[in-house]
Amino acid sequence: MLKGLTTAALSAALLAGGTLAASAQEYTIRATANSNENDEDYDGLVVFKNYVEAASNGQIGVEMFIGTQLCSNGTECLQGIADGSIDVYISTSGGAAGIFPYVQVLDLPYLMADDRVAETVLQGDFVRTMRDMALDDSNGMIRLMTIGNTGGWRNFANTKRRVQMPADLEGLKIRTVVADLPQELVKALGASPTPIPWPELFTSFQTGVVEGSKNGITDIMGMKFPDAGLQYVTLDGHAYMGALWWMNNDKFMSMPEDLRRVVVDGFYQLQQATFASPKRKSIQAYEDFVAGGGDLYVPTPEEKAAFKDAAAPVYDWFKSNVEGGEAIFTALTDAVASAEADLAEARAKDLQ
Repeated sequence: MLKGLTTAALSAALLAGGTLAASAQEYTIRATANSNENDEDYDGLVVFKNYVEAASNGQIGVEMFIGTQLCSNGTECLQGIADGSIDVYISTSGGAAGIFPYVQVLDLPYLMADDRVAETVLQGDFVRTMRDMALDDSNGMIRLMTIGNTGGWRNFANTKRRVQMPADLEGLKIRTVVADLPQELVKALGASPTPIPWPELFTSFQTGVVEGSKNGITDIMGMKFPDAGLQYVTLDGHAYMGALWWMNNDKFMSMPEDLRRVVVDGFYQLQQATFASPKRKSIQAYEDFVAGGGDLYVPTPEEKAAFKDAAAPVYDWFKSNVEGGEAIFTALTDAVASAEADLAEARAKDLQ
């Protein structure tokens, strides 16, 4: 019994980042996130660093670079991954779309109904399909390790009026990124897509350059957008805000299999942390939004169906205009159907 307790105690101390004797460090992973320490990406990296360093018994060290110390945008950072100057980088789908356009499938609206569906899909073969595509397109240099979350779900928000139906978006100038897909979505819903850099968005709301956006509540409150007039949020949940975690494939494959397993498991731990973090942070964010006079609207099932119907042309556009679009769309929709069936069966058992 004493031996068992001692082993358990030592393991707990090690996983908590204790200063037990460790093997000499053999590998260093340089990881960067173009965000800040209040972001889900940071939360995930902290968990990854702690797990990998502990579980490898110090053979792997993780250096974290938060912000733009190593690179400043998706194209530059992914080039750093490819040439080996950066080992791990997290991007949004928009940030990686210039190199891997099919990752925009994550921005297609209303394909995943809720967190349980999204989290099931992102822990399965869909991610492996996207990984294989990215490895092929980068000549084996850039490896997709996992897809987590960075901010919850995208919802429509604006400065003018409550949006209950697609017609309520008509004519509104909605901020998008430069990528084609979100612009096509905004146009399909009758609004006017207006690409604006993220740092300029607060002022753009104030001056009326744009009147709405597609963001999660933690981003809205973190950037203080209600102070700039953003007072209407519709919880249509049109897209899960996926976070794609990339790694230099040569660095990964240079490790022995036991350490590769540690890294893979570390990314699982990271993914779980990023799944949880937005849920917790959004509670206070929603409370603060409403307390400040914000109008929060949840569409009825019929209204949400109307949004999905209005957005349907975007699916055909994606399959026809994005390289690899047909294959990745099929992979995602098949994974969603399988997840929904499995979850329905599990719920039925749990309700008995």
